[in-house]
Amino acid sequence: MMRWKCTTGIALLFLWLITTTSNASGAFVGINIGTDVSNFPSASAIVSILQAKKIEHVRLFDADHQMLTALAHTGIEVMVSVPNDQILRVGQSRSDAADWVNKNVAAFVPATNITSIAVGNEILTALPNAALVLIPVLRFLQAALLAANLNSQVKISTPTSMDLISKPFPPSTAQFNSTWNQIMSQYLQFLKSTGSVFMLNAQPYYGYTKGHGVFPLEYALFRSVNPNTQNVDPNTDHVYSNMFDAMVDAAYYSMQGLNFSGIPVVVTETGWPWLGASNEPDANVDNALAYNTNLMRHVLNNSGTPSQPSVQVSAYIYELFNEDLRNGPVSEKNWGIVFPNGTTTYSLTFERLPLSNNGESTGPVGMFCVANSSMPVSALKQGLDWACGPGSANCSVIQPGKPCYQSDNIVAVASYAYNDYYHKTQASGGTCNFNNTAMLTSTDPSFGSCIFAGSSGSNSSRVGPTAFGPVGPDNLGTTTKCDGRALIYTIALVVLCLV
Repeated sequence: MMRWKCTTGIALLFLWLITTTSNASGAFVGINIGTDVSNFPSASAIVSILQAKKIEHVRLFDADHQMLTALAHTGIEVMVSVPNDQILRVGQSRSDAADWVNKNVAAFVPATNITSIAVGNEILTALPNAALVLIPVLRFLQAALLAANLNSQVKISTPTSMDLISKPFPPSTAQFNSTWNQIMSQYLQFLKSTGSVFMLNAQPYYGYTKGHGVFPLEYALFRSVNPNTQNVDPNTDHVYSNMFDAMVDAAYYSMQGLNFSGIPVVVTETGWPWLGASNEPDANVDNALAYNTNLMRHVLNNSGTPSQPSVQVSAYIYELFNEDLRNGPVSEKNWGIVFPNGTTTYSLTFERLPLSNNGESTGPVGMFCVANSSMPVSALKQGLDWACGPGSANCSVIQPGKPCYQSDNIVAVASYAYNDYYHKTQASGGTCNFNNTAMLTSTDPSFGSCIFAGSSGSNSSRVGPTAFGPVGPDNLGTTTKCDGRALIYTIALVVLCLV
């Protein structure tokens, strides 16, 4: 009996190691770092922010040497960019391209983990006059990487706008704008021959707002949609539960339209603005938090798309800082997840989100929905009654004698109920409002043995520690030694799987 338990334990350890290894090599979520920011932080401060938030993949819109130096020895994977205003110069000759690679890539690797070069940003739609040099730039840069023996480590591509795809839904009928077919064919052939990825800027926020009600908000935010309003591709019968997948599949089908397949898509920009003007009501914290949190879950679950279920899709969130110097509406300036001083606009974790005890995803870790202490007690009481009633929040722990009960603190009691409701329903559309008596905060309101959902180390609406297994007669006061051979076999299997 003891030997069976030992072998089972080792087997479970083996499975855990394999799962961990698989996750580590799967899809990822990175971050864009734009520079149109007043009071732009120092490179070292930015790296500290990245490390604190456990961000392991970044996309730079240039090849800033201070940033590349600060990123050295961090292990963070870096995408550098040839800015749009340098495309014409770099595309003039092989020597200019070689000079760019030597100064901005070769000079920093291997200390800085540069893994890709983005040539411009949405060149064909944003800078049409540079279209004729796009293919030469790609080829010249590839030749420079080959000469520097970096072609295996560093891949080259160019971020493409969804505007290049005509009528992206249904995805099966999507096609690239025929104006660019010749260039796109050469571009896709380049990606195919070099083992590079198709870079796509996919922003469901714009797909939703420009659709003027064609698509429900839930569809754009990865939230559950009414089965009666699901988006089904009539040509393939693929069901699209979110706009992100539909956009990615539109790119896959557009490539197929030019007879190319097997080129993976990486989403180089996606996200949601957290602040907008009065005529931009959907640009708010709740929606930004919902989109990016649900994006994390979707991507880090190694999910493919309906048309490519076995092909993982990685994504870079747009963006780290609000770019307040950008032109355009208020929403255009407010996509950032942190302020330049390091404080958060809203809390977002770049680690795999924990699951609740019933296997369902919880709300965002590190973000809490709490009662606003400046609101009247009567309003908080009304919100509390709703949360514990129709809202179905777990209010048992705020009853007299329970860990979260405070007889003279309606704010604390209401905060627990508000937060519990929010974490249970956020993924399916629940918000932190309660008739304007609640607000989101990254400050953990947990106290003593009263643990709020979303607290670090908490994975559900629970109070107190969680036992890892039952304690019974079989494992009280008993020391079991594992069979050495079983341990050796398990280690050998792990090593084989890691090779």
